[in-house]
Amino acid sequence: MSVSVRIPTILRTYTGGDSEVAAEGDTLAGVLDDLDRNYSGIKGRVLDEKGELRRFVNVYVGNDDVRFLDGLETPTPAGTQISVIPAVAGG
Repeated sequence: MSVSVRIPTILRTYTGGDSEVAAEGDTLAGVLDDLDRNYSGIKGRVLDEKGELRRFVNVYVGNDDVRFLDGLETPTPAGTQISVIPAVAGG
């Protein structure tokens, strides 16, 4: 199923500068696999060495943070917008 993925500025070097790209997958994990096939290396910036979402990267399917849904198994229906957002820290 085709979804739209919003890419943060810091990861746009992987997408040739594109701020939004299309990807396929029934779940977030499938979408990330498809992204990595088309934009080699991007998945490694979103997932850690254990294959889990990096601590300082937030991913939303629609308006919902996947950490409060099913994580990487969160369904991604056709037409859904996925947003990858690096966390901002400071004080």
